[in-house]
Formats: sequence, C-alpha cells, structure tokens
Amino acid sequence: MVKVHSPRCFITLILLLLPLLLTTANAFNHYQNKKQPRDDDILGEANLKNSSMAETERSSDGALNEHAVDNPDEIVSMVDMTIRNYTERRNLNFFSCGTGNPIDDCWRCDKLWYRNRKRLADCAIGFGRNAIGGRDGRYYVVTDPSDNDAVNPKPGTLRHAVIQDRPLWIVFKRDMVITLKQELIMNSFKTIDARGFNVHIAHGACITIQYITNVIIHGLNIHDCIQTGNAMVRSSPSHFGWRTMADGDGISIFGASHIWIDHNSLANCSDGLIDAIIGSTAITISNNFFTRHNEVMLLGHSDSYVRDKHMQVTIAYNHFGEGLVQRMPRCRHGYFHVVNNDYTHWEMYAIGGSANPTINSQGNRYLAPLNTHAKEVTKRVETGEYTGEDTWKNWNWRSDGDLLLNGAYFTASGAGSAASYARASSLSAQSSSVVGTLTSGAGVLNCRRGIMC
Repeated sequence: MVKVHSPRCFITLILLLLPLLLTTANAFNHYQNKKQPRDDDILGEANLKNSSMAETERSSDGALNEHAVDNPDEIVSMVDMTIRNYTERRNLNFFSCGTGNPIDDCWRCDKLWYRNRKRLADCAIGFGRNAIGGRDGRYYVVTDPSDNDAVNPKPGTLRHAVIQDRPLWIVFKRDMVITLKQELIMNSFKTIDARGFNVHIAHGACITIQYITNVIIHGLNIHDCIQTGNAMVRSSPSHFGWRTMADGDGISIFGASHIWIDHNSLANCSDGLIDAIIGSTAITISNNFFTRHNEVMLLGHSDSYVRDKHMQVTIAYNHFGEGLVQRMPRCRHGYFHVVNNDYTHWEMYAIGGSANPTINSQGNRYLAPLNTHAKEVTKRVETGEYTGEDTWKNWNWRSDGDLLLNGAYFTASGAGSAASYARASSLSAQSSSVVGTLTSGAGVLNCRRGIMC
C-alpha cells in the first residue's frame, strides 16, 4: 500500500527548502559575476573614489556624514534578521559545520575557501556590512616581509601592495613576521587576507586607515606596535609626505568609512589596539581576540569633536581575553551596537563613554573580575568636571539579554533603563548562553588548504 502525503506536507517542505534554493541561485549568480577582471578593466576603474586622501567633508557643524545611515536601528534590525535566518537554517541542518555565527557560517564551511577567497567580502554584517575591500580587483601576493624604504617600497612587500591606487585582494606566499619601519598607510579598496599562513605585524609601526574607504583586514596577528614617525612615508603611487609621531595603535581608523576588521588577534601596543576617530563611520569589528593590553579600543576623538556623533560601529562575536584593563570599547557621541561578545577579563571596567554616546549591549557574556571594586561593566568617564548622574541619566545605554556573571552589573540609563522601550523585538540577539560557541573561533583561524577553516 502506497502512503500518500497530504498537500499540506508538500507545501511545508517547499517552504522549508525555498531559502536554500534561493541561496544556491544567488551563490551561482555571484560566482558568475565575479570573474577575474582583465588588466584593462582594472585600469579603467578610475571612476572609483579611490584616493589615499579621499575627499571628506570636514565641517565642524555636525552635518550628516555621507556614509552614516539615517536610522541606525534599521542596521541593528538587519543584524538581528541575519542572525535569526542563519540560526533557523542551522536548525534545519542546512549547515553541517555551522556555529550560528552568521559571518563564519557564510564562508567557513567551504573546503575550497582558498579558491573562493573573495566570497568573504559578502559576509560582513552590521554598520560595516558594505565594506567590499579589494573584491573587484586582482590578487596581489606578498612574497617579501621586509620594509626597508617607506617612500619607495619594494614590489612584493605589504607596503607596496597597500598603497596602490586600484582595488587589490592582498594575500601572502608564506608565514612571515613583518616589522614596519613606519606606519603602513593604506589606500582605498584593499583587502588584507592572511588566511592560510601565520602572518604577524609586530615590533614596529602598525596599520593606519586614514581618509579612505572600503578596507577589509582579516587574519593578522598584530602586536607589540610602537610609536614611530617624524619621517617621510608614501601613501599612494603619486604621493608621499611627512608624518609626525604616530601613537602606536594596532589599527588606527581616521576619517575613514566602510571598514571591516575580522578574525585578527591583537595584543600589547603602545596606545590602543583599535582606535576609530575624526568622523570615521560604517565600521564592523568582529571575531577578533584581544589580550594583554590596557586601553583596548577608543571610538570617538574627543568630547568636543561633534562630527563623531554620526559614528556607527558594530562590535560582534569578539573575545576580550586575559590581561585587558579597560576600554572595550570607550565611546564618544555616536551609536555603538555591542552584540554577542565574550568578556572574560577586565581590571577596571569593560564599556565606558562620555559625551552622550548610544550604547546598545545585547546578548553579551560579562564575567566580572574577583576585585569587588571592579564588578561594574560600565563606566561614565570623567572629563573635566565630574560626570555625575545628572549629566548621564539621559544617555541611552541599554542592556538586553546580557549574561552577568560573578557579580557583574550593567548600569543602564535613558530609554534603556525602562521595562520596555520603543525598539521592541527588533533588538533581539542570540542568547548569551551560546556566546561561548559563537566566539569559539575568535582571533586568527588555523586555515589549511583542503579543509574547512
């Protein structure tokens, strides 16, 4: 006797398979559209806004940054939607290797990742979701770890690659330690992709992303960065100039937009591990592993620099680990979405701010230190006169679904302190109980050819 299924069963099956069919079709179209450009195609890309000193409005009246979105909560909702979609597909076994981390599940299941490197450019979420890096350019292979001349860099070096005035996807020939003599000043539309090799930028200057756009940095070990400067440094094939002393940040983002910093391991630099200032916006900082540092991350130049009120940064799936003290991040003015990060160490506080930033903390795991005087996750930073409650009580700092352990507590304020607020269900994130899984691959991945990363 043949068993007959009801039409409702078939309809249900079709509805379940429809997302997979659409994803497959999109992936095929994406592959078809991403053929390697010819040399004349690349040379004809002058219409791209790709200058090392990209034209940037520097008005002090707080005019809307062209790269900022009008409603940041729409981006938060998009992040939430992406997370929910990937979680549902994982529950249906569409990803046999999926962790529920939507960035990683976008590309890490591919055993042939090294043949499809540029697929990574489609995997960002949050405010930096449109950063394409060097997706539309050719590959550049770094073969030489030296950095002997900051004005006339040798072909095959990382410095020679990042200053070019066309899009490039930069990869590495082998394991290497690069000790930079001066800041590595990047040009627009570049991806630094260190997957497959153990690449360190260490014991010298580090990375500067200044007045440019569309940069992806993935898979680097960045540590022991020091102050350098008072020297000539080239920033493009046609320009070099005098650089004063740099602070010694691991990655310095200065007046830049559409930046994605993903799966790097950062530690022990002279100033910050990642700093974003002077009107920078459209940034995602994801899947990084931070250790052994005091002032980890500064987002916003100063309390008086009002253009930073348009700064928008997503901080997702990072692991803030041992030896960290404070500023994870320390925010001024703008809008900051801190979602599904794992905070296992801090000595003073985790998240701080001044000048009325909006901080939206969702689904994070905060493990307080043993010190009874350092249990508070948050800190309203004193600037000049004491920042008392009368000053910050209307600042919009909110905690939604965070896991607070070992006595940790989050001091909310503004709309976020109410039992319900106007953002409703659009602000949901994955449960803080799975943060350990979501961040298990934070930092540089051990990617090898022929196996999943």
